[in-house]
Amino acid sequence: MFLSRVRVLTGFCVLVMFIIIGRLYFLQIVHGSAYSLKASSQFVEPQDTLSERGTIYFVDKDGTQITAASMREGSAIAVNPTKVTDAEALWSALKDIVPLTHDQFIAKATKQGTRYQLLAEHLDASVGAKILALQLPGIILQHDRWRFYPGGSLASQALGFVAYNGDVEEGRYGLERLYDPVLSRSATDLYANFFIELFGSVQSTLSNEPKQGDLVTTIEPTVQAELERQLMIYDQTWHPKLSGGIIMNPQNGEIYAMAVYPTFDLNAFNTQNDPRIYANPMVQNVYEMGSIIKPLTMAAGLDSGAITATTTYYDTGCLTVDTKKICNFDGKARGTIPMQQVLSQSLNVGASWIATRMGQATQRDYFLTRFGFGTTTGIDQPGEVRGITNNLQSKYQVGYDTASFGQGIALTPIAMTRALAVLANGGYLVVPHFVKEVHFNSGFSQTPDWDARKTQVLQAGTSLTVSRMLTEVVDTSLADGKDKLEHYSVAAKTGTAQIADPVNGGYYSDRFLHSFFGYFPSYDAKYLIFLFAYEPVGAPYAAQTLAPPWHSLTQFLINYYNVPPDR
Repeated sequence: MFLSRVRVLTGFCVLVMFIIIGRLYFLQIVHGSAYSLKASSQFVEPQDTLSERGTIYFVDKDGTQITAASMREGSAIAVNPTKVTDAEALWSALKDIVPLTHDQFIAKATKQGTRYQLLAEHLDASVGAKILALQLPGIILQHDRWRFYPGGSLASQALGFVAYNGDVEEGRYGLERLYDPVLSRSATDLYANFFIELFGSVQSTLSNEPKQGDLVTTIEPTVQAELERQLMIYDQTWHPKLSGGIIMNPQNGEIYAMAVYPTFDLNAFNTQNDPRIYANPMVQNVYEMGSIIKPLTMAAGLDSGAITATTTYYDTGCLTVDTKKICNFDGKARGTIPMQQVLSQSLNVGASWIATRMGQATQRDYFLTRFGFGTTTGIDQPGEVRGITNNLQSKYQVGYDTASFGQGIALTPIAMTRALAVLANGGYLVVPHFVKEVHFNSGFSQTPDWDARKTQVLQAGTSLTVSRMLTEVVDTSLADGKDKLEHYSVAAKTGTAQIADPVNGGYYSDRFLHSFFGYFPSYDAKYLIFLFAYEPVGAPYAAQTLAPPWHSLTQFLINYYNVPPDR
């Protein structure tokens, strides 16, 4: 009995020793720079409480973590007007450093009734050292610490940034906002009681309290940069009001890249005139997507048993549904044709015929529930909105028919991408996401279980059949087969949607949304590319404008990831 008590006591002492050593490691090594900065700030005039925040990482194809957002240390300078003897001499010494005009500088340096006027911040530490060496009268040198984004504009809408919300500095937009409880650090944390510091992280790890740490994302920086480059080229060529793209692994929802153009520099976000550029339209805006919905209509028809791959119908070119006229893009009749041609020729009448054959209840089930049009995707971005799908709750058939070819319902780009991934992954609805892992300050790591929310919504055979049909589209119809890749199977479809006229009702005759999606290899897809452009100028159809960047991105991914040929 005595020996067992001794062993228990010894074990407890060893456990406490390891906890103390571990916690001291985090206090001295992990947070050591923050403490050093606090200590050194006693030797200069304090500015504000020096901030601390977790790091966000990209991950390259080899698994190397690359900093996407971190804290940078440097200097800020201010002036005490009561100690300035020669404002012009100060201006001459500092004019190449401070971002002020001559008159602004002189006004600050000579302002009466104040002892502190900020001149410049976020300066490199070496610049601060040079200023300190000059011993300029009235100049105050301060340590500065700020949020820095090494990639500049890379993934700006997805990352978001840190800014003041009133008197509190916090994440605004993107991952910075959604994961603010994880990334933020309290300034008082550095002065906590020793035993609180010692056991606090362990307690939060074992409880449901918010835990602080760093984010490791799924964003591949080289892929992200290439997507942004292609969107920039597209903008220079077709001048849309907005364009965007997503590159995702359809098997698990990992987003390798998400980009919007125009974009902005995260390190200079306060220079933007229109704050709407900060939002992420890929999750916060809805659009009528056009014919890229037709493969989903085909899938619903096949999966429900309403049609088979060999079913034919008689195409009349136009038809009237509930007094509304629905026509093919060219108004021409095709006669008796098989289902493949509904996708290959992108026939509205064919999609409408499938919708009517399915029936309203079946189409509603597939579109709203199985494909997720009636819900948000659950992506880890703030402000995600639901699609506008009222037409699929109506008693009028025309709403279902127009929805079958992507008009009359509006979806976010991420919702559209998630639904299309069902065709590429054997029929599963996945959760699109950015965060791969969270590294907590306590030393623990957590991988979010995104797969737990993955659900099968189509039979695997249906997904395979539609993939074959979309591969046929690329091999024979897209650009008359010119975009076919000889040794790679690729499934793809274009979409051209009319844009609604909110003033006069109906649709504009000369304004369009272009969309394009494709995935490869067709029968074991690892990469899904979604592109869209709002009001491009100079061409009416998406095949004319979006096929080139899609083709370039496909070739890039094949080369970058060294994808082996599959045919």
